[in-house]
Amino acid sequence: MIDKVWEGELVKNRVIVSGDNILQIYDDYGYGKPIPSDNPKRIEIDFFESIYLIEKEKLKVFEKKDKKITIKSEDLIRIGNQEISEFNPQMAVFRDLRERGYLVKTGFKFGAHFRVYERGVRLKRGPKTQHEHTKWVLHAVSEESAFSLPELSRAVRLAHNIRATFIWAVVDKESDVTYYNIQRITP
Repeated sequence: MIDKVWEGELVKNRVIVSGDNILQIYDDYGYGKPIPSDNPKRIEIDFFESIYLIEKEKLKVFEKKDKKITIKSEDLIRIGNQEISEFNPQMAVFRDLRERGYLVKTGFKFGAHFRVYERGVRLKRGPKTQHEHTKWVLHAVSEESAFSLPELSRAVRLAHNIRATFIWAVVDKESDVTYYNIQRITP
């Protein structure tokens, strides 16, 4: 886990962290996204990562208004529930996967909530080996959620196009997660 406590500013729906050795949080631990990508001066950390890091006491978040106001994980969870559809199941899945040692990033461009990398993979800019590519594309839902079969089918096809496995993560009322591997079979 991260060996220092980072400090970041809440800006809309992300936390901006800057400072010396800022790339360590991305290169060594896989959190955030370097901005700009060619000569990064800061890291943008999404809500899920921010909440998780606050809970682990590795990130302090503030908001600048008239003065610096400290933001707690409960504040970000409240904002997340207002801004992000199915926020609670996504947070439960993010937390569960990170606790299991997986690297978890947003997966919107793949038609799902998250993309997940195998344990031990470090994100890097530039060409990747087969092991360093996305292993799973994952969609998180609560057990009461309805879903569209065409939407599910599209997500499975997208995952297969990038040689990843599609995972359907169902979160129950106790925030326990059950993972279902969904595959396309061609006879």
